[in-house]
Order: sequence, then C-alpha cells, then structure tokens
Amino acid sequence: MNILILGSGGREHSLAWAIKQNPKCDRLIVAPGNAGTAQIAQNAALDILDGDAVARFAEENAIDLVVIGPEAPMAAGVSDTLRAAGITTFGPSAAAAQLEASKTFTKEVCDAAGAPTAAWKRFEEAEAAKAYVTEQGAPIVIKADGLAAGKGVVVASTVTEAHAALDDMFGGAFGEAGASVVIEECMFGEEASFFVLSDGKSILPIGTAQDHKRAFDGDKGPNTGGMGAYSPAPCLTPAIQHQVLSEIVQPTIDEMAKRCTPFEGVLYVGLMIEETGRARLIEYNVRFGDPETQVLMMRLGGQVLDLIQACAETRLTEMQVNWADDHALTIVMAANGYPGDYEKGSVISGLEALPQDSGAMTFHAGTTAQDEQITATGGRVLNVTARAETLAAAQKRAYALADQIEWPEGFYRRDIGWRAL
Repeated sequence: MNILILGSGGREHSLAWAIKQNPKCDRLIVAPGNAGTAQIAQNAALDILDGDAVARFAEENAIDLVVIGPEAPMAAGVSDTLRAAGITTFGPSAAAAQLEASKTFTKEVCDAAGAPTAAWKRFEEAEAAKAYVTEQGAPIVIKADGLAAGKGVVVASTVTEAHAALDDMFGGAFGEAGASVVIEECMFGEEASFFVLSDGKSILPIGTAQDHKRAFDGDKGPNTGGMGAYSPAPCLTPAIQHQVLSEIVQPTIDEMAKRCTPFEGVLYVGLMIEETGRARLIEYNVRFGDPETQVLMMRLGGQVLDLIQACAETRLTEMQVNWADDHALTIVMAANGYPGDYEKGSVISGLEALPQDSGAMTFHAGTTAQDEQITATGGRVLNVTARAETLAAAQKRAYALADQIEWPEGFYRRDIGWRAL
C-alpha cells in the first residue's frame, strides 16, 4: 500500500512509525512532516488545507489510503474532497468534524442523544456572558466555541478570572473561534481520554490514556496542548469503559447517523470520572490526541494500519484490538517560554545516540533538519516515549532518555505519570 499522512507534529510521526511496522506499507509519505518523519518516510511540501491539491497529489502518487492527522483539514472538508475523488480516507467529513469544530454542535448532539455532560449555555455577546457568569458564580468553565488548537478553554476559579477570559475571547485572542463562547458548569473528578474508532455505525475502542495539560510540575502554570501522557489510564476501569460506550459514544454515533452526518474516523472522548464512579463527557476531538497518540502507537504497533484501513473501508466489525499487557509514557520537551512566546531555531543534540525501537522512541513534533543539525521550530518539540511492563519502569526509562538530550533552550516536566503512580 502507498499511504499518505497529513500533518507535521508528534502525532503524525508516531502514526507514521506505527504504520511503517506493518508489512502492508510499501511507500509512506508525510505532508509536510518534520525532521523525525523524514528519517522513516518521504516528506512532501503540500498545503494540507487545500483539498484539491491533496487529491491531485494522492492521484499522482498512486496513494491507496490518506490518514488525516490534525483537526484543521477535517474541518476544512479535505476528507470530503478526497472521498469525492474516490480516494480511501481516514478522517471525518466537515459536517461530522463539527463535533470538535463547534462546542455548541457537540452540546446539542449530546442533549439529543442523552449523553451525560456538563450543563451549558452559549453566548455571542460579552456583557450577557458576564452577567450569566456573575449569576452562576465560580468555578466555571469558559470555552471558545470554535477550533483554538486545544487552548481555547479556561477553567476560571473566580468570577473575575472568568470575566477576563471572556474579554480575551471576545477580544479576538482566539480569532474567529472566540466569536461565540460556551459557558459550562465546572465538573470535578479525574480526567481521562478514551479513543474509539467508528465507521459511521460500528465502534471499536482502541485505548485509554491520561495527559498532563499544565506546563509545570505539580500541575501548575498555564494550560498547554499537553506536556506528557501515559497509557493505559488506570481510572478507566472496564465498568466505566462500558458505561462510556453505552451511554456516551454509541448514542452520539447513532445521533450523528440520524442527522445524515455519520462519523467516520477516530473519536477522542475526553472524560471526567466523578467521585460517584460515573463518567461525564468533557469534550470530543475528532482526531488522535497529541501527546496521547505517541503512547497509544507504542502499544498498538503495526496493527494500527489494519484498524485504520478497516475503519476507512466501513468494515470495522471484522476487527479486534490485540493489546500487550504493558504501559507506555511520553515526556514532551518544549521550548522555553511555551505556551507563551518562545524562540525558534535552537539546535538539539544527542538524539542520534538514543534507541529507536518498539521499547523507546523519540518522536519529533516541532523540528526541522538544517545543515545536518536538528533545530526546534515549534513550542512542543520532542516526545520522548518509552514502553515497559509497568508504568514505573516506563517512566524511569523515558526520563533516562530525556536526560541524554542536550537542549538548553528547552524544558520538560519531571512528574509525568504522578497521578497513576
């Protein structure tokens, strides 16, 4: 098979690494890719938001399967264009991608499906939103309605903080994504992520994970796109997984089909596990998480290509997931200043000495190769990932690897995995 992966982050490098393990993979192209994907695949300069350009590229290169990594091409309708051209594609339609692209759409679907989630209200004007916050009190959650690269959510501990978040969002801090906001009740408990494939009708759970959103140790500092993750998530017991599938995921998939917008792809189910032992939905993402994908791919390996292909070809009922009884943990190395302002172009050394195998991988997220050197080009730059029989062993190995990387301009948390350990 000739396979094209769209994206340039750690998620796409880990997807490429896993897909490459499958003997069915003959040629692998990543567009635009990064310095890490260039080591295992062919990188291609391509505007991944231009569906017509992607379709032409796929046809010219005899691509058998396109795997869309980030949410933006999905929301832009790239999968619709590819499917219209007869190209097998993994990723939801633009209509189905509203489950991530619009918080309001998701809430309406959940209400119609009876899926348990936080009470909510939508606003298009700052003063009305502030009045609602003052009436409800804090803590309270403020969300930009549209896509904000995983950063458009503020859990406000005071009314003043909530008002400031509303000023930021309506003031353009998140562009068009903040033109309207959704205000939710603040749920309490333990957060976890559940990943499920859907071919529009059937669903297949493929793994659990927990990530660390705050920038610094002890879950302090600003929210980020994620500073580390581990899999599996101990709090997602078999009983809770059953509840989530029967009360949240399957009703959502059924409701989407009823609306003639069947969901085909991977559903990232963000959950709050409350003290009662039941889960409520925090949010849906319509793509693999980042950095959760890195730990899932380490544990799934080459079978992920078979699963993705079956999902894209609407034959998910034929598949089952074969899990090893192991654990994986990833550490995100980020540029100093992230998630705020940071400098680009610093040189990273020591990567060539690190192992690259089924037990340990350093996935690239924001890198490029210049003059035989690896340089940092993003906020989240590397994902140092290890797999072992226990989470403690995976954690120990991952930190031993991260400590060998020479990058004074970067930082990483020292407590990834603390909650489970």
